[in-house]
Amino acid sequence: MQLHYLDFDFSDEESGRGSFDAMASVDPARLPALRAEVAAVLDWAGRTFGPAGALQDESEWDYELQSMAEPDHPALTTLTLTLSGSPAFCEAFRQEFAVAD
Repeated sequence: MQLHYLDFDFSDEESGRGSFDAMASVDPARLPALRAEVAAVLDWAGRTFGPAGALQDESEWDYELQSMAEPDHPALTTLTLTLSGSPAFCEAFRQEFAVAD
């Protein structure tokens, strides 16, 4: 799947789990497209690895999504998305979204 707004950075843990972080700032006209891209990523993760859940409960993946209006640029909205997961999740995510280490 090709992403147009989200550019993920990967970080790993000694446990083998890892996380992918992305941030995008858009004007109101592009916000629906950014939200649709976030939804597509989360939909892929849910279809491929089941529902999100706390990693300490042995879930394959989880996520955090935040949105805020930029105080210095009120016409921009910034979304941040973090996905964390098992080694299998991380490998599949890298392949699906072409994320380098």
